[in-house]
Amino acid sequence: MNTQAQVNIFGLLAAAGAGVAFSVIDMIFKFLSGDYPLYEVVLFRSVVAMIVMLAVIVPLEGGYSRLRTHQPKLHLLRCCAVLFANLCFFTGLAILPLAEAVAIAFATPLIVTTLSALFLGERPGPWRWGAVCAGFLGVLIIMRPGPGTFQAAALLPFFGACGYATLHVLTRRAGSSESGATLAFYPMLGFLIVSALAGLMFGDGRYEGSGAALDFILRAWIWPAPQDWPYLIGVGLAGSVGGYLVSQAYRLNEAALAAPFEYIAMPMSVIWGVLIFNEWPDPAVWAGSSLIIASGLVSVWRETRRKHPPSRPRPRAAG
Repeated sequence: MNTQAQVNIFGLLAAAGAGVAFSVIDMIFKFLSGDYPLYEVVLFRSVVAMIVMLAVIVPLEGGYSRLRTHQPKLHLLRCCAVLFANLCFFTGLAILPLAEAVAIAFATPLIVTTLSALFLGERPGPWRWGAVCAGFLGVLIIMRPGPGTFQAAALLPFFGACGYATLHVLTRRAGSSESGATLAFYPMLGFLIVSALAGLMFGDGRYEGSGAALDFILRAWIWPAPQDWPYLIGVGLAGSVGGYLVSQAYRLNEAALAAPFEYIAMPMSVIWGVLIFNEWPDPAVWAGSSLIIASGLVSVWRETRRKHPPSRPRPRAAG
């Protein structure tokens, strides 16, 4: 096995590991969403994740000098994309059943394929484009866009998927010159700053009472109960691990190849939903998610049949 193949395999394992970490984050966010505002959970996650990043991950990757970047504008765009994605997805997660929200969010690899073709110069073939179409059909089956069945809240995880896809494509663009720690650090910093500002703006609860979705965003700050501290620390640990692994995954592999390996979060969301929230997915969720996952696996199968190593974006000039 050559070096290139080993690096690619590590990246795919990193994508799967990120999927596991993110499924834990989704479960904890939904578990806490009935009592705490979104910005508060994000703030605790960001503080714990930043401590782990600076104390463990950055030193292992070569020290704090690795955090210097020549692409600040690109990292700012990445922060905006992931902040938008989290706002949409976790708000939808507070309203929808866990497995349904996660299944809709798995439109991300399909959107990644489209964006990587448009902006990264990656060239999906007919099989991959067919998989994209089939995957979007699966999303429509879950969302049920009919007058009597459609839920407007189902658009939130889909918009979140668009934000995550944008993040992954930008990560792929930055990965030719940035380390995994650098790619993970700046979104964490963005979360920390924005959630702290949101706490200052909305922490007194003056905007509470505007509806279920907005209440999750705007309700008053509540000091955590003792029994909830393990969850808040756990979501931060999972955030630091997941953020680092997903950055490595999209730094080392084509975006359209790495994305489907995050599908491991789908069966885990079903397990969490059944065991913790007593939520059993309905037939539409099973059918749609199966179609989405199958489309991702087709993309992976086609990629493994390629005779040449995955292309990488060329490094951009500093500045």
